[in-house]
Amino acid sequence: MASTEFDHESLIKPWKASLPKSYIFTNANLIDPVDGIIRKRVTVKISRGIIEDVNDSASPTQISNISADSITIDLEGKYICPGLFDCHVHIIAVPGEEEWRNTKHLDLQTSAYRQAYVCESMLSRGFTTVRDCGGASLALKKSIEDGLIQGPRLFIAGDFLSQSGGHGDTRGPHDKSDIICCRGGSSNFPSKICDGVPECLRAARENIRTGSDFLKIMGGGGVCSPTDRIDNIQFTAEEVQAITTVARHNKTYATSHAYTPESIQQAINNGVMGIEHGNLIDKETAGLMASKSAYLTPTLVTYSAMAQEKHAGYMPRESMAKNSEVFVAGLHGLKIASEAGVNICFGTDLLGHLTASQSEEFSIRSQVLSPLAILQSATVTPARMMGQEGFLGQIKPGFAADMLILNSNPLEDIEVLANPGKHMLAVLKEGRVCKSRWRRLDEDVRKQPEYIE
Repeated sequence: MASTEFDHESLIKPWKASLPKSYIFTNANLIDPVDGIIRKRVTVKISRGIIEDVNDSASPTQISNISADSITIDLEGKYICPGLFDCHVHIIAVPGEEEWRNTKHLDLQTSAYRQAYVCESMLSRGFTTVRDCGGASLALKKSIEDGLIQGPRLFIAGDFLSQSGGHGDTRGPHDKSDIICCRGGSSNFPSKICDGVPECLRAARENIRTGSDFLKIMGGGGVCSPTDRIDNIQFTAEEVQAITTVARHNKTYATSHAYTPESIQQAINNGVMGIEHGNLIDKETAGLMASKSAYLTPTLVTYSAMAQEKHAGYMPRESMAKNSEVFVAGLHGLKIASEAGVNICFGTDLLGHLTASQSEEFSIRSQVLSPLAILQSATVTPARMMGQEGFLGQIKPGFAADMLILNSNPLEDIEVLANPGKHMLAVLKEGRVCKSRWRRLDEDVRKQPEYIE
């Protein structure tokens, strides 16, 4: 029956790849991101996209139910690490434009074609899962799930929610026009402008209806928005409560863009469970977040990348002035949050051609966090935030076969993950080899050629 169902699905979706191959990896050094230990000489069996067995033996003879078509690979002491999770991306902010203002007003068809490149590039860096905090569509998510586009597993916010004049409103101070279709001053910008409790309820419910896995609100001022200050508090307590009530009723959560203690506290005190950025956080606010088991996703690399000379001119001058305001504070805020015991996730928030700097976030965090803490922020902690702690973030039986094969140990030097082109031999997502830089392991994400001669 299973074979018939698969054949039928292949008929109606001819781009579907064949079932994932079965692999047995022997002589592996397995990285445990929970305890920070290395299990040596381990054998890992994966089948149909799932990790079936993990055995502390170098011999595959200790593994049960080995199929005749299983492929055995001797890793010779190379490292197996769980696939990485970037918790703050914007896939819609594609490369190809000289300036941010052109990127944010790019027509959706052009953007859609470029998004395939962004997704495949993220996967090649080892990010097997990403959380898109505004812009990625349900259509993109389903296209990746179906194998039409190669990319990370997606959790999407859909449109982010902003007040008028907030971080999601792209209109400049001299723009007197009404909001176009409630989308922040541009029909292509992924924002819903909502003022007052009824509009906030409706916008949040519309997001859930159209496939959002979580809700993203703009709770304070930001770098890229033209009319607000970093220290603005956005939305009222009642508006935030309306949005978080919708999230809670739909068994999910809301996360908030917020930099300052005041905007973070308003969000957390009104039911928000995640904070994006948080650069200016203080000890009191970090303690509040820890007491509520809330999640913080710093995105330090985006400020670093914006400040680099090679990217000069991409952001307008007013944005660069605000970037300087939060750039220096970012590492200090991360240290405060870590010492307070806040749940910390890995995020990047890169826009346009700056997305190529994604892996540099590992290097930046190493100035204040241990390699284990950084690895946890990109594996087990975001898995828990998304309610996927029993399926993502570890190499264990029953988990998704999302794995990296590395030639060095990232628990000794996190730069291993910051330099995928040098250290990341292969990336597997759901049991398929999506990227290989190792001659002994071929990529298998696409259908094999059918030769006639």
